[in-house]
Amino acid sequence: MASSTRTKRSQATKRPAPPSRIRHAPFLLELGVEELPATFVKPALTHLVDLAKSFFTEHRLSYASIRSLGTLRRLALIVEQLATHQTPLSSRVLGPPKSAAYDASGQPTQAARGFAQAHGVPVEALQVEETAKGWYLCVVKDDPGQPTLTILREQLPALIQRLSFPKSMRWDASRLRFARPLRWIVALHGTRPIRFTVGEVVSGALTVGHRFWRRSTRVGRQFIEINDPYAYPALMKRAGVIVDPVERESIIRAQLTQLAHRVRGHVLAKHADDLLEQAVSSVEWPQALMGRFDEVYLELPQEVLITSMKEHQGYFSLVGSDERLLPRFIAVTNVKSTKLDLIRKGHERVLAARLNDAKFFFHEDRKCRLEERVERLRGIVFHQKLGSLYEKTIRVKSLVGALTELVGRLDLKERCERAAYLAKADLTTGMVGEFPSLQGIMGREYAREEGEPEDICRALAEHYEPRGPHDPVPENPVGVLLGVADRVDTLTAFFSVGLIPSGSEDPFGLRRTAYGLVRLLCERGLAFDLARLLEQAHHILEAQGYGAENRLEVCKQVRAFVMDRLRFYAQAVRRIREDLIEAVLALGDADSFSLGDLLARMCALQEIAGEPAFDQLLVGFKRAHRIVQKERWTGADVDPSLFEHETERVLYRALDSATRQIDAALEGREYKKALLALLSLKEPIDGFFAGVLVNADDPVIRANRLSLLSAVDRLFGKIADFSRVQSTA
Repeated sequence: MASSTRTKRSQATKRPAPPSRIRHAPFLLELGVEELPATFVKPALTHLVDLAKSFFTEHRLSYASIRSLGTLRRLALIVEQLATHQTPLSSRVLGPPKSAAYDASGQPTQAARGFAQAHGVPVEALQVEETAKGWYLCVVKDDPGQPTLTILREQLPALIQRLSFPKSMRWDASRLRFARPLRWIVALHGTRPIRFTVGEVVSGALTVGHRFWRRSTRVGRQFIEINDPYAYPALMKRAGVIVDPVERESIIRAQLTQLAHRVRGHVLAKHADDLLEQAVSSVEWPQALMGRFDEVYLELPQEVLITSMKEHQGYFSLVGSDERLLPRFIAVTNVKSTKLDLIRKGHERVLAARLNDAKFFFHEDRKCRLEERVERLRGIVFHQKLGSLYEKTIRVKSLVGALTELVGRLDLKERCERAAYLAKADLTTGMVGEFPSLQGIMGREYAREEGEPEDICRALAEHYEPRGPHDPVPENPVGVLLGVADRVDTLTAFFSVGLIPSGSEDPFGLRRTAYGLVRLLCERGLAFDLARLLEQAHHILEAQGYGAENRLEVCKQVRAFVMDRLRFYAQAVRRIREDLIEAVLALGDADSFSLGDLLARMCALQEIAGEPAFDQLLVGFKRAHRIVQKERWTGADVDPSLFEHETERVLYRALDSATRQIDAALEGREYKKALLALLSLKEPIDGFFAGVLVNADDPVIRANRLSLLSAVDRLFGKIADFSRVQSTA
């Protein structure tokens, strides 16, 4: 009969076999490609490391660390102490019950023989194990694993082909999809090259240096043999390639600082991080140089110059101590050269042509006033289901007027409506056509040229803010109100025609739009009924003949969508506990809601929740809440004449005093004050439960006590749904 062992396992289990003497060696993988777009490099390196980690875990290959290296022409990683052999594995597979596997005489039955045959072992090798369900047959299978070289040779092609990019194409007859043509592959474990084929490329130990490196006739496009993964960075540096992005960034930063100091300036902070990341991913041997442009171009708006240098050429702008733009720029080139003057002049000629175009657009655009351009918006489609940008302009103008009434700023109504009317006019200008990122900014500059009030000029640019999650929120009231109206119109319009984000799909950036709305309302303290504004937006949309007829359903969907963004904002930015967020958002079941009000409640609740007495109060409230819920008590007026115990009178008086304090605090949106008033109820509630029995024999007394507890429940519910709050005690 098979041998027996005892175990508590009730299913197939796997565990490493006893450790053996597995050696380790470094591993290098380099994928050589034609020049990748700068924006592809960093994400590709991150994805390559993630793929490698999953690969080694899946194939039981131990390692110490993974380091990514790369440039626009190569994606590489070095793995330290990669095992030369898979980790052995021992697995135990359960079979039929012992009672079905052996007959009365102890001989194996067909069930036992079939189980052994299925797993390729003799019946004598089967074991019996005790599980939670009884004694079962099992088989122990030892997998010694394979050499790492075998695994890598067979599986690396599939790993490489799983590498993803924002855009891939097929480049050769093999139909391999890759961002750019794959030219060479280096795969080395220890000193041994790993041979395999990806597409039409055969791997080996040969790489190439910098495309334009000319230190000697034997270096440059000549192949370089790698014999040691650890020697890879140094060998590549000799061939004109700094493969470590961190090192390239450090070099570029030092060069920028040195060049800027020469003209007593510094690199403009705005866009500097984006430009630095682009430069790091665009060069293999960074060499920064400083050029200049004609001071006549400084007459253009500063944003025009900065954008011309950034978007077309990737140049760093320089400013003086007064933050005014200097007629200088810094370019990061991809070659170490003794002919920097010649290269500099080439950059200066290119930039001069760009700035000359910008100057032409600027002067031509000013021949037509913004007000005259509004009519041209009729020819620009906002969306095929939602008409033109002119129609959106009219909607936003009407909506922002309604918003000024909701927030009690009728003094701003005329200026907000004027700003709304001009807000999209710059989309018809040549400058914005050339540089789309300047939309709003050029509207501001042209409005200033035309003598519009400053708050209107600023609003034309600010109503797009915040563009990103970390951008500052505008302070100009006209810009804030216009930004709110524009976003509410966008959300209502798209939801009305069924273009609602689902899953990860959000082609119109509506999540970003809703998040911007949340930040505007919360960070600028706008407390008004957003439900009314959504209804007004839908009404205006219907008047133009767009949108669904089910107004209530659309407003409900938009509201839920915005509340979801508020939930994210409160948790990720304000660091508010999830249970406190849900407790406040549960109040959103009412017909009206104010995001600023809801966030203020969350912040106050977060602060009070840290008080020692809060958890103790929560215990008493939840006891009262459960009783009211269990009895489904809708409540009646409390009759003080029916009180039999002093604790009932104490709670009633405390409840009356707290109600008056809380109502006054809620009226003034002083939520911390309201919560402190709730804390005063802790002892009266505890005393009530200690002094009386709610479920009294007299049904009249019982009903009166339930009504008293119901009053407590309702008072707490004016601030939040405390039944959702978790105790931290």
